[in-house]
Parts: sequence; C-alpha cells; structure tokens
Amino acid sequence: MKSDDVIGRWMPFASQTGAGPGALALYCLPHAGGAASTYRSWQRVLPGVAVQPIQLPGRDSRLREPAYDRMGPLVADLAEVILADVSLGSVNRRYALYGHSLGALVVFELAREIRRRGGPPPVHLFVSGSVAPQLAYEDGKPVGQMTRPEVVSMLRQLGGTPEWLLADPGVLDMILPAVVADFTIKETYEYRDEKPLDLPITAMPSTDDSRIKADTVTPWGEQTSGEYELQPFVGGHFAVFEQAALTHKLISKALLKWM
Repeated sequence: MKSDDVIGRWMPFASQTGAGPGALALYCLPHAGGAASTYRSWQRVLPGVAVQPIQLPGRDSRLREPAYDRMGPLVADLAEVILADVSLGSVNRRYALYGHSLGALVVFELAREIRRRGGPPPVHLFVSGSVAPQLAYEDGKPVGQMTRPEVVSMLRQLGGTPEWLLADPGVLDMILPAVVADFTIKETYEYRDEKPLDLPITAMPSTDDSRIKADTVTPWGEQTSGEYELQPFVGGHFAVFEQAALTHKLISKALLKWM
C-alpha cells in the first residue's frame, strides 16, 4: 500500500479537483516530456469528475527524481499508486484513464497491468495522439541518439512546448533528460499480445498530425471487447488541448452513465 505522501507526489493537484470525495476519478498521463500541469486547467470543468493529473518523475515538482526510461517499471509503480488511491475509502471508487501520445501507451499498459493484478478496472480508456499499441512505430532516429539541437528542433516541430523554454539553455538543461527518457520508453516499447480489455475505448486522433496517420489509429478498436469510438479532431498533434472544450464534452458524455 502506497502512503499518502507517495500518492501526493504522483498527484500534486489532488486537492484542487473541486469534486466531492466519491467523485469518479480521471487519471491523466501527459505526452513525452510533459508534466501534470498539462491537465491542470481540466480540473473543475468536468461535472462530477475529479481530474487527477499524474506527475511523472524527472519534471516540475519531481525534478530531482530520475525519470523512467522503460515501460515495465513505470506501469508497475503507477499501478500500485492508482490502486491505492481508488481503494482509500470503504468502497473502490470508479475511475477512468486518459493519456496523450506517450501517455496513451502508458494508460493502455497501465490498464493491462491492473487487470493482471486483479484490481478494479477503469470504466473507460481515452487515448489521443498515438498509434495503436500493436503496430510498429518507426519515427526515424532515436531521440537518445540525437544531438541537443536535433532534440530541440524535433520538439519545435511537434509543437506543445513554449518557444521561451526551447530558447533558454538553463531550462533545457532541466527538461531534456526527462524528454529523452520519455522518448526512450516509446522507442523501446514492445507490445505483448493479450486478450482485449473489457472496457470502452475512445480514440481521439488529429487530422493534421504529421507523426500519426489515420490508419494507425483505427486499430485501437482491436484492444477492446467493449465499445470503441473514434473521434477525430481537426488540427495538429496537440489539437485535443487546443480544443479543450470539445475534448471535455466528449469525455463528459462518455462518463455520464457512471455518475
């Protein structure tokens, strides 16, 4: 069982959800190099939902902790934290998972790890900015082999990172280790065949995402024996954040029956 202090490190904004103690929790995992603050503006805007942004080591409030660079250890530790948090009361609280880009693969593997442990499953899985996990993901030169200018150029092309961060050498010294570690998770990820998850999955790709082609997103539907919904966004890799109101509407609609 994880202590409240440990849970607090993973969920630094837990006290700011604005939802009641029994509200459905939505645990949100960021993109590679992203932090819990990515989802902070989502708190208090989804009625009846306690949005819980997850803070991974190596960034922001956990900057001094080494970042994970492999999927297995990350989801093993994260599963302990989530299971401890959902079972804090006398009855397991309902929860859902949301992940963007690398975070989509993490929440997928997290749901499977929780199933392997016999824990209560999420009621819904939301994924955006990611190919289906069973498909090979080739995206050129590994980030760990890139020079610093190449990594910065890649981040600039992806979008989502403020230019002032990319232009500040001191800030780059702080954020690049986590960026490289996160991309290493994605680049070393090995999909293992298991039976489909028994829960609804909603995939939210972007029409102009240069890294994710439409035909690589549809196969997310093969990962569930339940309902599957494809909800495209017009825009680039971070369209779900740029059009947050639409994202919130889709999530709220999907979770309404669990309220």
